[in-house]
Order: sequence, then structure tokens, then C-alpha cells
Amino acid sequence: MILWIPVTAGAAALQVARNAAQRNLLEGAGPWGATLVRFLFGLPFSLAFASVAWIASPGARLAFGGHWLSACAIGAAAQIGATAALLVCMRRSSFAIGSVLQQSSIPLAALVGLALAPAAWLGLVVVATGLAALGWPRRGAVVADWSPVVLGFAAGAGFAIASNAYRQGALSLAPGQAFLAAQVTVFTVQAMQSVVLLAAMIALDRGRLGVALTAWRTSIGAGFFGAAASGLWFTAFALAPAGPVRAVGAVETPLAALVGRRIFAERLAPWRIAVALITAAGVVLAALG
Repeated sequence: MILWIPVTAGAAALQVARNAAQRNLLEGAGPWGATLVRFLFGLPFSLAFASVAWIASPGARLAFGGHWLSACAIGAAAQIGATAALLVCMRRSSFAIGSVLQQSSIPLAALVGLALAPAAWLGLVVVATGLAALGWPRRGAVVADWSPVVLGFAAGAGFAIASNAYRQGALSLAPGQAFLAAQVTVFTVQAMQSVVLLAAMIALDRGRLGVALTAWRTSIGAGFFGAAASGLWFTAFALAPAGPVRAVGAVETPLAALVGRRIFAERLAPWRIAVALITAAGVVLAALG
């Protein structure tokens, strides 16, 4: 079995756990506070992972440079916006549907190239139709609310940009040293994100920052799962193109549905479950077709 496939599956499972921890913080800490804890509390863990990778790679050389640094900065900014959009999307729809909607990152990344096989175009049509159906406003709503769809696509676009930026960064930092390059890049990106978000919240929203920092048990969980998931995601991106990696990551869809039901007491109509599964299949077809 190709190594990046189990690595990606592990990353997807850890990502669901991280999203659940962040979702619990959303009401009190707000979208930016819930986003911050993923990076700030994950920083010690990502430093530990990078240290282990460095010790385990004697003689390795890291090519720090402008290309790597700019890739980190672009990915960091895109991921911050995408994470906040995803969390608000989950609050306005459901944990499971939010997880499916952000899978739009795969067809959006594929569209950048435009040179797609017919099967991939079919997958894009399936995904677009499925996402529209999942985001359709609830029956009886006085005002149609399309914001979950917009936020889901915004999250997908941000994650698509970040995925490709991180792949480029890891490849330029240490060719042939996927694990080491991934862990060092994760630590650098999380440091950037922590500084920017922390400074912004100190200046603009100290109340919600206080909530995020005092809820340290949940925040530590979000930080650990976030650092571990990112470490595996970045490793997978260093081993394979972003499209196939994100496609395999769609395995998080049924996991998110299970977590949403057990932790957040969310119940999905049978037709929504069916559409979610079909959409996940379209995502895989779009990336691998």
C-alpha cells in the first residue's frame, strides 16, 4: 500500500477530533478564538514533532529560502480564513454537513488546472449538485439562508490554496525528507498563525481571547489534534499531489456524521445522508478521475 494513503486516513480522523474540539469553543470564543487555539495550543506539540523528526534524520539539510517562506505565509493566511469559515458553516448547518461542504477544496483545486479527464468533470458535476442540495435552506425558513453553502465553498477554496502551498513549501525545504520537511513546515506555519491571530485578538477582542485561553482543557485537545493532523497532512502532501491526498481525506465524512450525532446530538434526514455519501464519491472521482 502506498504510504501516503494510511497517513492521509490518520490525518482525516485526527482532523474530525480537532474540529469537534474547536466546535465546542465556538459559542464562547467566537470563530477567531476557536481558530486561534488550534494553532497556539498546537505550537508546543508541533515543536516536539519537529524535534523528533530532526533527531530521526541525521545529516539532513534544510533549504530555507524565500520560496519556502512565501509558501508558508500564503498557506497560513489561507488556512486561517478557511478554518474560521468552516467553523461558522458548522454552526449554521451541522457538524457533518460542514465537513462535507469544505470538501469542495478538492474540485476547486482541480479546476485550477482545467486539464481534467471526463471522469473528473463528471465528479465535479456530482460534487456541485450534492453541495447545493446539502446547503439548501430548511423547509419552513422565513428567509432562505444560503450562508452555509457560501461559507463551505470559502472554506474549501482556502484549504485548496493552503494544501498546494504547503506541498510546494515542503518539497522546496527538504527534497526526499518528507517527514522532516512536513514537521518543520507545520511548526513554522503554526508560529506565524499564532502570532497574527493573537495580536489581532489582543487588539480587537480581548473578551473572546480570554474565553479561549481559560478553556484550556478543550484548547489543549484542539491544539494536540490539530498539530498531529497537520503533521500527517503535510507529510502526505510531501509524498503525493494535493488532489489525491484531499480525495482520500474524504473518509472524514462518515466520521464527522458519527461525531455530530454522538457529541452534538445532530440528526440528519436519510436523504441528506445519502446525498453526503454521493457527494463524497464525487469528490474522489473529481480528484482521481
